[in-house]
Amino acid sequence: MVELEFQQKTKSLIDSLKAICANYGLGNDGNEFKIITQIFLYKFLNDKFAFEAKKLDESIAKADKWEDALAKLSADDLEMLQLQLGPDTARLKPSHFINYLFSQQNAPDFAKLFDDTLIDIASTNNDVFAVKTDGGAKVVLFDRLSNYIADDAKRDEFCRALINKLVEFSFERIFNQKFDFYATIFEYLIKDYNSNSGGKYAEYYTPHAVARIMAAILVPEDQQGIVKNVSVYDPSAGSGTLLMNVAHAIGENCCSIFTQDISQKSSNLLRLNLILNNLVHSIPNVVQGNTLLHPSHKDGSDLKRFDYIVSNPPFKMDFSDFRHDLDSKANKERFFAGIPKVKAKATDKMEIYQLFLQHIIYSLKPAGKAAVVVPTGFITAQSGIDKAIREHLVDKQMLAGVVSMPSNIFATTGTNVSILFIDASNKDKVVLIDASNLGQKVKEGKNQKTVLTAAEEQRIIDVFNGKQQEEDFSVVISYGDIAAKNYSLSAGQYFDVKIEYVDITPEQFAEKMRAFTDNLDSLFNQSRELEAEIKKQLAGLKYE
Repeated sequence: MVELEFQQKTKSLIDSLKAICANYGLGNDGNEFKIITQIFLYKFLNDKFAFEAKKLDESIAKADKWEDALAKLSADDLEMLQLQLGPDTARLKPSHFINYLFSQQNAPDFAKLFDDTLIDIASTNNDVFAVKTDGGAKVVLFDRLSNYIADDAKRDEFCRALINKLVEFSFERIFNQKFDFYATIFEYLIKDYNSNSGGKYAEYYTPHAVARIMAAILVPEDQQGIVKNVSVYDPSAGSGTLLMNVAHAIGENCCSIFTQDISQKSSNLLRLNLILNNLVHSIPNVVQGNTLLHPSHKDGSDLKRFDYIVSNPPFKMDFSDFRHDLDSKANKERFFAGIPKVKAKATDKMEIYQLFLQHIIYSLKPAGKAAVVVPTGFITAQSGIDKAIREHLVDKQMLAGVVSMPSNIFATTGTNVSILFIDASNKDKVVLIDASNLGQKVKEGKNQKTVLTAAEEQRIIDVFNGKQQEEDFSVVISYGDIAAKNYSLSAGQYFDVKIEYVDITPEQFAEKMRAFTDNLDSLFNQSRELEAEIKKQLAGLKYE
């Protein structure tokens, strides 16, 4: 009950921040998401600092106003307190606190003071909280938010409205909440800013059902709490839904996350997600940049290899501008199955997922595991790069299985998808599941999507992890079986063909044959009549 209450209060805060943006002409503006996410993050870091400081210093915890108690500390005592704080807590000064800005809101040039405060917090915490680009630059925590208000005269007023809203609410009661709470809040926070925009990098919002299934198969329940000190990678990370689910299954303190994504927006959202989920220690491993052209995570001169990889890469897009750069000797081993050709009449249909998939296979440790969302067409393609990748996985015996999902599992794309599970240690049987008939169709805005029930999700997980064979749902087969079927990974191609035998009398058989004959005669008669009518019409046209 308490959890639901604070969840609703947190959502109400987000709604009120959006309302302020709308009142100042920024509703649905391209910069609105920066303001909402950064103000939310400022509030979160402020209250997180208070929460942790109170645990360390009893006098701060007992003070009527913790900000005043902290402000009275000497410079040495404040530094000592900051040194004792955990690495996931931002280092703040008394002048950074929301209450301090609230007390200064009537000062001249308040917008400048507001922006300067955010920039100083970002600078003070740059080493831990900044995201890198593949060129080595740092993307800091905060921008000068008042600059997004075009009218200079309204900037002070806008910043005052934000501070007055933040001071009304405290996050301190939610820091003991668990993963599911923060996953819900994060999804609500970004729901208007992370939808599909024409198939660009990281713009597909991965449904939680897909993320949960991937995590539960990669890290089965009996391995949770046992896996330690592992690396988790996503080369097209988006806002991090897949990563958060896998990290939670492993244990946030038992793994380090590594990511790369070309989108600055996605990288900023991912950073926020890491902060909310006690994964601040992984922020230095977040890189904004082109994974295919400039893969950034390396061990010496070689690409880094990972224990776990998850990804929902873009399926098709135009990468003709840098295709030539990928087609080099240095990339022959990484792109072992080939590089898609430029499509003369539809460059935006170039199969970029094939490159991400090859990069993922190359980036796995010898006993590593991966789960990748692919278009379902990949699992049956009879030739080309798709088939070459499947042959590689089967011939090298590094496949765990495939789950073919229901259509419209993504509300934003009609493409049918499957989840490919790679396991370099699996030398035994492979599981293929056809889950296409599961789920319920629901309307989401103008789109229709398919929603799996919790029981259906669990069925997929249990059948896969238990290597169970269920009629018309799953098969458990050998690598040899797959090679014999032209390397198809479609479960349906391995289902037994069922022939139903029915006993009938000679009279019933004769009746059925008469019915077939009568039906055929009727069809032939209709065909002759249609032919005669066409000839008649053609003759009429000739004489006209």
